Amino acid sequence: MPPIESAGSAEIRRRDFLTAAAVGLAFGTSSFDAIGQETTEKGQASVGEIIAQYATNLRYEDLPDDVRWTAKRAILDTFGCAFSGYTAEPSKIALKLASNASAPQPATVLFTGTKTTPDLAVFTNGVMIRYLDFNDAFVSQTNGAGHPSDMIAALLTAAELKQRSGRDLITATVLAYEVFCKIADVFDYLGNGIDHSTITGMGAVIGAGRLMGLTPEQMVHAIGITVGGNTATRQGRADELSNWKAYAAADACRKAFFAVQLAQNGMTGPNKVFEGRYGFFKVMGHKPVAPVHLGEPFGIRRTFNKRFPLGQFSQTVAQAAMEARSFFKSPDDIQDINIHVSRSAIKIMAEGPDKWRPQTHETADHSIPYAAGLVLMYGNIEPEYYDDPYLHDKALLELVSRIKCLPSDEAETPELSNLCELEIVLKSGARKTFRVEYHRGHYKNPMTDAEMEEKFRLLAQKHLSADRVDALVRRLWRIESEPQVSGLITATQM
Repeated sequence: MPPIESAGSAEIRRRDFLTAAAVGLAFGTSSFDAIGQETTEKGQASVGEIIAQYATNLRYEDLPDDVRWTAKRAILDTFGCAFSGYTAEPSKIALKLASNASAPQPATVLFTGTKTTPDLAVFTNGVMIRYLDFNDAFVSQTNGAGHPSDMIAALLTAAELKQRSGRDLITATVLAYEVFCKIADVFDYLGNGIDHSTITGMGAVIGAGRLMGLTPEQMVHAIGITVGGNTATRQGRADELSNWKAYAAADACRKAFFAVQLAQNGMTGPNKVFEGRYGFFKVMGHKPVAPVHLGEPFGIRRTFNKRFPLGQFSQTVAQAAMEARSFFKSPDDIQDINIHVSRSAIKIMAEGPDKWRPQTHETADHSIPYAAGLVLMYGNIEPEYYDDPYLHDKALLELVSRIKCLPSDEAETPELSNLCELEIVLKSGARKTFRVEYHRGHYKNPMTDAEMEEKFRLLAQKHLSADRVDALVRRLWRIESEPQVSGLITATQM
């Protein structure tokens, strides 16, 4: 029988592992074996094994203060965005499904208090979080985009079922974001036609698995089930967009949670699901993938919040358009509008005629030209602008028709991926360019805590009384003191 390892020795080994993970985990090569962990027959741990070990070793105490605070801000913002999507039609459809299901160990839907199966609670909450396109965002080193806070839907249900604390939720949030951001940094999913919700599922299964108490072995199986069986293409965000834009990430989280349940009950999944002969990276990317680094610098630091309820690449566009309004007296004075943004921004939000004449809410809030037209004409953006009569307003559409979206080489660098240069050319011949590198809410131009709270209040006050909003805000800012996350879910009930 091997000697019993002291608590001090175990802590040293845990910290050694986290340090090794932060140094870098290459897909196909790894320093995992150097610290004595179980390896594959070739002497190397699989990527899934490395991520699983990192996930089960990370603790709240390991997180820097600013990382914990950023996670708290993300959770606050996510609750606010869920309020904003509560009354949307897609949310009503999800809630109807959830209301018709039951389980011996149910989970709770936000706001209604509906008890349903855990996976449908994840799905319904996820639809509400995502619908208005107001939740946080991330642009990777490969210029891929996504919304990490979508994953919090899975984390809330896992925390509720296992009676986890606010500190547990913070740790799981950082962990889920870390997996999402660092995989997105090395795998060009946008270039390969893969939807970002695929990466959402990868992060969600790790965060939810941690809260559900999976062992490292079970975590590997849950990763295998999720990655091996749940790949979404980008067609859901191409051409005219449908309700699925709001459902895709919620569905990825639903499937990730189900994978956690399967693994916890003994279901096995494929190993080497990333780097194997038919692994995700080889089949979906067709070229080698660079090493991924887990840990410092944490990926959550590079996420940003939204000032406007529209797609992330339109945030700088909207801000530039607001600044440009001082240059003209009337939209009728404008002859041309030239918007220079990254090729990724054009591919996602300005490719095809649908972006100039959107027919659905989902297409409108993912359109750079439509967003620019709204701000130039009205001076702001409200959710109702994505529906009739605005979608068919002749004056607005005529203004939008004068907009050209052009690629910017400068915006191809990861540091300036959200850069917008908006040029207004007047009929008089005068012209002026308005440049916004980092919109308000970008991690290099962050919203203050007061601004984050104001956004939350504006979204929540439509559904809760002022005193209840005050109480919920206080609890969310002190979430690390919450003994059980379920108390926060209950506090949202109307």
